[in-house]
Amino acid sequence: MRVGNDKSLVQSRQPSGTEKRGSVPSPDYTDFHFNTKTAPAMSDEKYKTAIIEQAKKDQAAGKFQSDSAGFRNLVKSYVSAVSPDRKNIISQGLRAIYKNTRQEPKTFNLLDYMFGSVKYSKEANDVSYAEFYDSNGEMVASFSNGRWISYGTKAEDARESQLWGIYNQAWNSAARANGGTSSSIDVTG
Repeated sequence: MRVGNDKSLVQSRQPSGTEKRGSVPSPDYTDFHFNTKTAPAMSDEKYKTAIIEQAKKDQAAGKFQSDSAGFRNLVKSYVSAVSPDRKNIISQGLRAIYKNTRQEPKTFNLLDYMFGSVKYSKEANDVSYAEFYDSNGEMVASFSNGRWISYGTKAEDARESQLWGIYNQAWNSAARANGGTSSSIDVTG
């Protein structure tokens, strides 16, 4: 489930549990919504063709968007091409946090969190809160209460919206072609 947060998409996930730096387990980069930079698997034109074909297959199978493993794989691949290198950003960020021996105050007020003046909270080697930003100044991830949250960047959100538009149009066209006017999805706002 994706949650809207000031026009960006966020996803909260349990840590993968496979790696750990200090008290912080690594996020699961294979998760559907926790993207990190990868090379595109194909050209944008080939992606468009693959998205349309996936929509047709999904419609025939009675599936829509994230109900389909093929759709989830396409989204992950398509969006990751414009994703920031979250894995490196988080790794470098955690390394810097653990190098810093300065203790952070235990209490923060709501305004500190709302306006981003708090980047992390650490007591000894226990990190309770951390925010991670890309080179554009966009928050790409945070860690709080033992959970990772991935925030979609403007580029990721735009690319994912583009994919949804292609997919939804193809899915609805396939539904009409199959005579299923009642099974088409209305994706207009």
